[in-house]
Amino acid sequence: MRTFKVTAVLAAAAASLSLAACAAAAPTSLDAVRDEGTIVVGTEGTYRPFSFHENGVGGLTGYDVEITEAVADKLGVEVQFEEAQWDALFAGLNAGRFAMVANQVSVTPEREGSYEFSEPYTVSPGVIVVREGDSAITSFADLAGKTTAQSLSSNWYTLAQENGASVEAVEGWAQSVSLLEQGRVDATVNDRLTFLDYMLQTPDAPIQVAAETDDPALMAFAFAKDNTELRDAVNAALKELRDDGTLAEISMKYFGEDVSQ
Repeated sequence: MRTFKVTAVLAAAAASLSLAACAAAAPTSLDAVRDEGTIVVGTEGTYRPFSFHENGVGGLTGYDVEITEAVADKLGVEVQFEEAQWDALFAGLNAGRFAMVANQVSVTPEREGSYEFSEPYTVSPGVIVVREGDSAITSFADLAGKTTAQSLSSNWYTLAQENGASVEAVEGWAQSVSLLEQGRVDATVNDRLTFLDYMLQTPDAPIQVAAETDDPALMAFAFAKDNTELRDAVNAALKELRDDGTLAEISMKYFGEDVSQ
């Protein structure tokens, strides 16, 4: 779940537009994609477990990658992934370098004003994570007077503070969960996907979810504004993949449960 940073966006946009001027435009409309037999998709390639290279080498893999490939198969085309930094993905989309971005893009009102979005293929609430067996925290209200570990720039830091927690600033999830497991903080707040990925990698970790938010983040494929025909075709493909169990199967592989709905 990514957020824009204005200065970085402007710099990335300038760089991406410069590159786009030197590169051939990708087929972006539904007809052009089908005529070409290829859909060009922007992704980071460094965002585990969604879009990454195992151990930094080898082919591109991940949750978003596999879902994109399944969608392309339904459309009857091949996928050509183009890797770029997060902020440059949107500049590339605007410049016609990509037909679609697949990178856990969260749907927000601000982004909906500038881009088209598919139906969500990932649903992830925020969760409070506590030590295994700890029943002192069962709701966000229970964070009052407790200590949580949060990344300073994250929205989870703000949420913990708003609910009365004393927040210890850390660099990321790994440090948060380490402090939690050591008993140096009472909890940490993060998205459920991060928790599930960690538990899949370290199933014996002595932590558990104590509560979750009522308004989950919704992640979807992003398209240039008004590219509605391609968006609608991708939505039809996603529906087929949801109905035939493919989305659930890919979810289970990467998270141990169905996070697609």
